[in-house]
Amino acid sequence: MPRHTHYVPHGVIPAVLLPFADDLSIDERSFRAHLRDVAATEGISAITINAHSTEVASCSFDEQRRVLDIAQDEIGSRLPLINGVWADGSLEAARIARMAEAGGASALLVFPPAPFTLGQSPAMAIEHFRRIADATALPLIAFQYPLATGQGYPRDTLLKMVEEVPSIRAIKDWAGNVAQHEVHIRDLQSLKRPVNVLSTHSAWLLSSLVLGCNGLLSGSGSVIADLQSALFKAVQRNDLAAARALNERIYPLARAFYADPWADMHNRMKEALVLLGRLPRAVVRPPLVKLSRAEIDRIRAALVAAGLLPAKADAA
Repeated sequence: MPRHTHYVPHGVIPAVLLPFADDLSIDERSFRAHLRDVAATEGISAITINAHSTEVASCSFDEQRRVLDIAQDEIGSRLPLINGVWADGSLEAARIARMAEAGGASALLVFPPAPFTLGQSPAMAIEHFRRIADATALPLIAFQYPLATGQGYPRDTLLKMVEEVPSIRAIKDWAGNVAQHEVHIRDLQSLKRPVNVLSTHSAWLLSSLVLGCNGLLSGSGSVIADLQSALFKAVQRNDLAAARALNERIYPLARAFYADPWADMHNRMKEALVLLGRLPRAVVRPPLVKLSRAEIDRIRAALVAAGLLPAKADAA
């Protein structure tokens, strides 16, 4: 299988959505079209699958493998694929990692095990990542959750993890705290073996990027990968005026996508793609449910405010 060897996660990495048919099966035709659409965006460095954005918690192991196979077939020769590792146990995480490597993934996004909500120790976190690292040579991205969830790694734990598991090459930072986020950027990206910080603070992306992240990994990229790429480039070249102008377009969508409850963020992105004519339907798997007409109208208004739909669509 094609693989982009020696890939180090960096830059703009959209996390794509997973379309479903009305019977809740994977809509492979729409998924292929969605992959081609996002992959055509100038300036992105990879694409993420089998993550929050593809409703991975509702997908079986075989479905996750099929998602990777489709993505590999459709865009794998053009872009590195980052495959999520979503598992409550380390043995299952290692099994997914082996599957992803065999399927041609170039890196793995490792979600924290749900049992950590009950408490964790540095030894537990290191053991989880070591089991995965022993199963694959692929670079790992540690998904950093807010500390309040119990699934986030405290600073000292994070530093021990990256020291003892050398294949951790980046973190997807959802710390949710500006000061903690800045500490991650300063500490991890200045290590002797640097670990890139990929922002997933899409609700305040401009603020996050100006702190110095070496990339971003976001489900919003399923809708606005072009705006995210342009924003990242503007920040990289220290063009604050351009960055602010782009942020003015992103802001209404961030407000719409990341409203409470956050569990609906990718549900909202599916509805946005339907409104933009890029998906035929916005079907989600339970426990997610169809959004209300009022919320879909708010998403339409945000697309108009972002300049992605004509103003007349706001009243349609």
